[in-house]
Amino acid sequence: MSPGLEERSSNVPLSRLLRLFLPHRGRLSVLLLLVVGSSVVSLAQPFMLREILDVALPEGRRGLLTALALSMAGVIIASTALGVLQSYLTVVLGQRVMEDLRVAVYAHLQRMSLSFFTTARTGEIQSRIANDIGGMQATVTNTATSIVGNVTTVVASLIAMLAMNPILTVLSMAMLPLFAWITRRVGDERRDVTRQHQQKLAVMSALVEESLSVNGFLLGRTMGRTGTLTREFASHSRDLTDLAVRSTMTGRWHQSTVSVVLAMMPVVIYWVAGTAGSHGQGSASIGTVIAFAMLQQGLLGPSVSILQIGISIQSSMALFERVFEYLDLPIHVPEPVYPKALSRPRGHVEFHEVQFRYPGAATGLSGIDIDVPAGGNVAIVGATGAGKTTLGYLVARLYDVTDGRITIDGTDVRDLSFDTLSATIGVVSQDTHLFHTTIADNLRFAKAGATDPELTAAARAAHIHDLIERLPDGYDTVVGERGYRFSGGEKQRLAIARTMLRNPPVLILDEATSALDVHTEQLIQQALEALSKGRTTITIAHRLSTIRNADKIIVLDRGRIVEQGTHADLMALPGRYAAMVRSSRSGGGPGPGPVPTRVLRGPASV
Repeated sequence: MSPGLEERSSNVPLSRLLRLFLPHRGRLSVLLLLVVGSSVVSLAQPFMLREILDVALPEGRRGLLTALALSMAGVIIASTALGVLQSYLTVVLGQRVMEDLRVAVYAHLQRMSLSFFTTARTGEIQSRIANDIGGMQATVTNTATSIVGNVTTVVASLIAMLAMNPILTVLSMAMLPLFAWITRRVGDERRDVTRQHQQKLAVMSALVEESLSVNGFLLGRTMGRTGTLTREFASHSRDLTDLAVRSTMTGRWHQSTVSVVLAMMPVVIYWVAGTAGSHGQGSASIGTVIAFAMLQQGLLGPSVSILQIGISIQSSMALFERVFEYLDLPIHVPEPVYPKALSRPRGHVEFHEVQFRYPGAATGLSGIDIDVPAGGNVAIVGATGAGKTTLGYLVARLYDVTDGRITIDGTDVRDLSFDTLSATIGVVSQDTHLFHTTIADNLRFAKAGATDPELTAAARAAHIHDLIERLPDGYDTVVGERGYRFSGGEKQRLAIARTMLRNPPVLILDEATSALDVHTEQLIQQALEALSKGRTTITIAHRLSTIRNADKIIVLDRGRIVEQGTHADLMALPGRYAAMVRSSRSGGGPGPGPVPTRVLRGPASV
């Protein structure tokens, strides 16, 4: 879970829920008309029954009896047909609303900066999209139609009851305040339990995602923690079971009281009507009393249903809050409103007094001035944590600079659309991600319409084609979860082939050969040198042997440029770069501790 999300929970206004239905107002209008029509039609039965009991049967009017019986049958058939159509439209409407909400959350998360995903748990994200939105489905699907149908039935029943017997009507309504109080209390309890249930479900989803992934399984098995993980999962599962029972049973005794009272009301009506008649206070006919009892159920039953819907809404509000928390997350790297175009990008990249701080971090990049002309080849080196990878992230605009600016061909990257940036900049990172699909589909993720010859050419350039050809299914081979059917070097070469297929004018290689053996590294270096010709290349290097021929080498230390120059220039000085090279030759780490700043020239310019 991202930090602070739980603390930001707030009530969701009803108007926001109603706006979910606005794109489907045409279908909703038809549905509501059907609901109203069905409710009104069904109310005709008590009046027909009264005529049968008070007129047709006592007076022996068979014609009238037949007509009334046929009419009641017609009402039943019409109500049933309308109910089926109503159910269909209800399901369609609810599913469309849920689809819109799922897509909205997914699209919003796609616009988030990288910082969100470095702090959020994948299982938490999946839980909100799948579990929380799925849990809202019943409420979204049935609420609108249930409210309209029940309100229509209540109003029509109340009018009919008043017309039949005002005294009995007042008596019937006397219990509604009690029902409302009980429902409100139950709803508050259910809401709290539902929130706890979804939070616990998200935790369990995150545990499953992390522990049953390939990496999680390997770690758990090799560390001997499978039993611990199983016990932790069992504990969360037991908590979920307890919460599910609590949610189901919360207020059940209160609701049973309501059910008993509701079932007893017709008995009370019969007793009151009979008592009033025996005391000479006016009597109602048998047909009127029975019809009134039916109407009473049409008043009290839907009234209780409306209150039950209130419980459902209150319970679902916890789910709505969790979903809308994601929709309300601020976009820290927004798409420009009026993006500028790069019709023929040359790849001239410049850093102008760039400052950057990660949220909550005390250190970051400071005073970065780098000029990489089109077609230039610049390498960034430094100890772990110096800020090398961050520079690449800023060029690709996975983060926005805190101060200063980064330009491509003179245009601030913040003024370019994400589509333009992705077409201009290609990134090959040290952490290769492959989808659980075929090799061909993984390559075409860079270029959707790529032909088979184009795939083959890119794979040959990355020295991976021969290996693919030896596989039983060739390019149709499924790579497996995160590419675990391939070695680290093979995955790196697939990633390089994918970037070659995209053919961007600016190339960022973030430790792109870190997982390769010496022989494969030499092959890849040849491919990368060929790929780099005519395009701007920024190489973030751990293996210093890969960047000797760079036009310029930038040495970072704690977010600042401390040295810059060619390999020969830097080796001629007793500085950090020379120390790093000596350390790598002797098998040591990437470099020694801090050394005094030494800049050979002004702003790094190739």
